[in-house]
Amino acid sequence: MESENEENHRMKRDVANELSISGEERQQIDESDVIMTFESANHHVSNVRHERGKRLWFNVSEVPIAEDIVGAELRIFKNKVNEKNPDSVYTISVYQLINTDNGERELEYVSALNVTSDLSDWVTLNVTACLATWVAFPASNKGLYLSVQPLSRPGHEIRPEDIGLVTTKAEDKIQPFMVAFLKAQNHVKARTARSPKTKKDTTFSSIVHGYKNNEPDSRRSCRIETLYISFKDLKWQDWIIAPDGYAAYYCTGECNFPLNAHMNATNHAIVQTLVHLMNPWRFPKPCCAPTKLSPISVLYFLDDQNVILKKYKKMVVKSCGCH
Repeated sequence: MESENEENHRMKRDVANELSISGEERQQIDESDVIMTFESANHHVSNVRHERGKRLWFNVSEVPIAEDIVGAELRIFKNKVNEKNPDSVYTISVYQLINTDNGERELEYVSALNVTSDLSDWVTLNVTACLATWVAFPASNKGLYLSVQPLSRPGHEIRPEDIGLVTTKAEDKIQPFMVAFLKAQNHVKARTARSPKTKKDTTFSSIVHGYKNNEPDSRRSCRIETLYISFKDLKWQDWIIAPDGYAAYYCTGECNFPLNAHMNATNHAIVQTLVHLMNPWRFPKPCCAPTKLSPISVLYFLDDQNVILKKYKKMVVKSCGCH
């Protein structure tokens, strides 16, 4: 049976291959527990002149300050532009707006890349430093400034739209957005519904599926049993996008002497079993509990615009043993 880390890396590789993710992005995914997306929003900052460039702003207030930032990327879609020279090269630069006092725009260089006019694909720019600053100092978030210049004419700024960059509200599939890769605290928290609904009493028996105990003798050996958690039965389907539920499994049974190899007993459990045989009224038997657990990934709504993919550790029982 593969380890938790092996299974986790395998799942991430499958997702990365399916989405044609680059090696650098794959590394960020491997190192992160949470992936958050932020849609470009309208946010006015007085006394800021955009000239030919484009200002973008993202509400990152939901990023917990305690979480480590693995990376952050600005992603903008570029349409193909028909030009006489399809190999024309343009430099796309992103700057952080760091000061707007006295009507002056002060820009701090962040990153840049070159593209050709015939490119039709997503453009990705590293904005990790910007996100780290905004999370630590929320009031400093004045947004990003996008500048485009022909490689052959440095200093001659043109509009991003002139080379096919989609920088304004567009159809959902090609809207500009920012994605953050985070190393997060790992706690499952109850969420409230995204829209008011009539609440109903829900018993645990209706939440778990597959629980069966038809054995008249409850003194069966420690083992793993099926347990399926349905997010719909938990009333979480209105904020969890995927999956619909997951196979959690659970441990049940007793740790009776002798402890067989399949019980994965610890040395302490073996000794405790012997002591229990000598004095059963004073010392209990070891307990059947998980010995190996694996994570699951959950895709859910942060709000009406932003989505999070989060890995929750130790959610699925892989094996049981006596402890």
